[in-house]
Amino acid sequence: MDIGSIFLLLGLLVMVALFISQPIMQQKATVVSAEEHEYSALLAERDRILNALQELDFDNTLGKIPEESYPEQRAMLLQKGASILRQLDEYQAGMNGDKDIDSRLEAAIEAHRADGGDQEIPVMDDDDLETMIANRRRSRTDKSGGFCPNCGNAIQQSDLFCPKCGASLK
Repeated sequence: MDIGSIFLLLGLLVMVALFISQPIMQQKATVVSAEEHEYSALLAERDRILNALQELDFDNTLGKIPEESYPEQRAMLLQKGASILRQLDEYQAGMNGDKDIDSRLEAAIEAHRADGGDQEIPVMDDDDLETMIANRRRSRTDKSGGFCPNCGNAIQQSDLFCPKCGASLK
């Protein structure tokens, strides 16, 4: 190796090192104020409590939670959620001025209802479910037509083309 190639490699190495160390040298840090950090923590806590409430309701519907402990657990989560929402309202009133709190509350309730917060989960016996499955199987008009000659996928008698590969079956 001659001296020219050594200097070329050394120069290239220095340039790569400078390029890689550039973010470290700039030392630009995103400064987040304590108020923004606390607001973000409150939003995360609100989401956590909402998820816990949904899980608690779902578990109660499935019968995983004793009936005597469900109301007190729900009341405790609702109290925590209410205090978090009050703190969030204080922050938002300070950040956004004094907007109409009632309209924001109504909008939040409507958004929660739109997400399916009030949906009830039907509870079925195993016998009812088995009856529904048997009725569905009897009502199906499509019968098995064998397999696709091209790809081997199962097909119905009413299929004109294979649902997997698209080959013509007629």
